[in-house]
Amino acid sequence: MTDRKERLEVRKKLFDRVRRAVVKVGSGVLTYDQGLNAKVIKRLAREVSILMDQGYEVILVSSGAIASGMKKMNMAKRPSDIPHKQAAAAIGQPRLMLEYEKSFAHYQKKVAQILLTRDDLCNRRRYLNARNTINVLLNWKIVPIINENDTVVVEELKFGDNDNLSAMITHLMDAQLLINLTDIDGFYDKDPAAHKDALLIPLVSRIDRGMEKAACNIPGTFGMGGMSSKIQTAKKVTTSGIPMVIAGGLKPNILKRLFEGRDIGTLFLPKKEKMGSRKCWIAFTLKAKGTIKVDRGAVKAIHKDGRSLLPIGILDVEGDFGVGAAVGCIGPDGVPFARGLVNYNATDIRKLRGLKTNQIKQRLGYKYYNEVIHRDNLVITTDDKEGAICR
Repeated sequence: MTDRKERLEVRKKLFDRVRRAVVKVGSGVLTYDQGLNAKVIKRLAREVSILMDQGYEVILVSSGAIASGMKKMNMAKRPSDIPHKQAAAAIGQPRLMLEYEKSFAHYQKKVAQILLTRDDLCNRRRYLNARNTINVLLNWKIVPIINENDTVVVEELKFGDNDNLSAMITHLMDAQLLINLTDIDGFYDKDPAAHKDALLIPLVSRIDRGMEKAACNIPGTFGMGGMSSKIQTAKKVTTSGIPMVIAGGLKPNILKRLFEGRDIGTLFLPKKEKMGSRKCWIAFTLKAKGTIKVDRGAVKAIHKDGRSLLPIGILDVEGDFGVGAAVGCIGPDGVPFARGLVNYNATDIRKLRGLKTNQIKQRLGYKYYNEVIHRDNLVITTDDKEGAICR
């Protein structure tokens, strides 16, 4: 789709449906050589406040704690080990929130700090509790400002980066839009800092491997997530039926212009069908504890026909996991295509691979279910077999 008029019509239609949006702001927007960029934070507070006054609900996912702490401690480069990162975050987070609080207060708005680890969202009860709390804050017209709890998180409980966290929050809160504000104006076909002929791609209807490869060569600045991370985030939210925009957060009135339907940044179009909240939780929040490799017949049955995973289609099992764990499903070519919650543990599934359902009790001595993963607990994570979106 290259016609600008047509793109504007698409944008208007999508933005007209938005009542709740998640806005992720990267470290490259919020910080610069001297530390936190207070001017940008004030401008962001003004734009979010205007949207709130117009009736929109806005949730901020904010980077910047580690970068803020680095500048406060005169650190020349980002620390590589976890204790130093966590110490920098502990120093920088209060300053970051103070700037937000002062900036939003100027527009008679209050803010709330929410620090999360992946474990908070992987536990279904805590997941729902977090959603209820954020809903109360939104009802109170308070701006939730969410960040990873860098000070206490351990490696296996990390979100990876705030791009990934923003996708999880978008699903958690049933938002209709994710806006990713970064230090470049959108997605380019190559690194615009290194190539003067780089072209901005204004609209993406489908993310292919060529785009993913191009994204890998466009780095980030102060933060962890470069363009590759943003493309993976776009795949996650658009697959679940939610549009995403990558836009330049350093541009004045960027949120206002986006909500006016201006043809700026890069808009990633969503799938037509929106995925339910619980299936989003399975697909994009839970961390896979292992992998089940299946044959081509099982791929077709699951992917095309919407069926459950039965023992007969299983080729191999990787990992050591228990009943109810989230596992990834890969085809015989090793390409991930689905994720689900298992009815049997890894040891039992290894014993069951290749068997018919009427042989389960004979092999195990008991039978809980016919299905290794029931279709109600199984989510397709790709549009086709070309690539994975769950990392």
